[in-house]
Amino acid sequence: MTDTDTRWMRAALALARRGIGNTGGNPSVGCLIIKRGRLIGRGRTGQSGRPHAEVNALADVRRRCGETAARGATAYVTLEPCAHFGRTPPCANALIEAGIARVVAPLADPDTRVSGRGFEALRAAGVDVVTGVCADEAAVLLGGYLRCRAGGLPFVTLKLATTLDGKIATGTGESQWITGPEARARVHVMRAAHDAILVGSGTVLADDPSLDVRLAGMEAASPRRVIADRELRTPVTAKALAATYIYGDGEARPAKAAALREAGARVEMLETGASPVTLLRHLRELGLHRVFCEGGGALAAALLRHDCVDRVVWFTAGFALGSEGRDAVGPLGLHGLSGAKRFRQVAVTPVGADIMSIWEKPDGER
Repeated sequence: MTDTDTRWMRAALALARRGIGNTGGNPSVGCLIIKRGRLIGRGRTGQSGRPHAEVNALADVRRRCGETAARGATAYVTLEPCAHFGRTPPCANALIEAGIARVVAPLADPDTRVSGRGFEALRAAGVDVVTGVCADEAAVLLGGYLRCRAGGLPFVTLKLATTLDGKIATGTGESQWITGPEARARVHVMRAAHDAILVGSGTVLADDPSLDVRLAGMEAASPRRVIADRELRTPVTAKALAATYIYGDGEARPAKAAALREAGARVEMLETGASPVTLLRHLRELGLHRVFCEGGGALAAALLRHDCVDRVVWFTAGFALGSEGRDAVGPLGLHGLSGAKRFRQVAVTPVGADIMSIWEKPDGER
């Protein structure tokens, strides 16, 4: 491993970062092909997870430099190349057949169909394999995918937009808009970097949100929409209904469930009293590794109570609404400070007239 390896791997990670939230159940991977110190091809995982980054990078080499230009080159890949036949042949084979001489990667892929087999295949073919380069940075980028592959829950970001005194609406429910246009645009960028947007039924009833990405040129990056709705209160006329997953409680209101399905939603009934953990497990099985929760207060409290929140993004506007305003977080059932889950601050940034602060679970708890 050299300083040059670190520099190229960070460039590959930056390329992979651009695909986060847009690769279906597959991880967003970046691949750079370098020959004699020069970039000759690059690629990242395609929309919905296909083609893989290595295949796209090799195709880029052929377009730029010719059919055999990859021979003797180094491939910087942000995750172990796959070694199994799925919808496409193994990427390890593609690298071998292209004549790649050296592969640099930070991490093994925990997918049981890969899990070291990609590296083994490359080494068996005489390819020099270097691992561990920028491993910590890659683990952060791929945190949701790695955790879900290990049987854990998706990575959950809780977004809150409040007044100085932590209110999300007036006492009468008026909430548009607490924060300014710059903060709202930043939220759309964040939506595009997640696999799913999660809200509670109260948010749907109060705001009728579209739950999509509406920035010019980014419309296709809209993530899956998910509504936690125990009593199936979501109207069949809701803007966000089509192709949305709605999770209800038990077998309540079968007629309403049928009406929602007829309107285009997919309704999943969880066992009565199920916690957010159960819902998140369902999302994991759908291949949704990064979840962006946008409220409301009851859902935010439930996620915090069950220790499901990994990151909090809190936008604060410069005014107060007083005790009659609606709280951003509902009751947590705490009986003392010792029971509160603490987060560490990682960033504070002005966004227009508002302030964005980012908080994460302490190291070792994520």
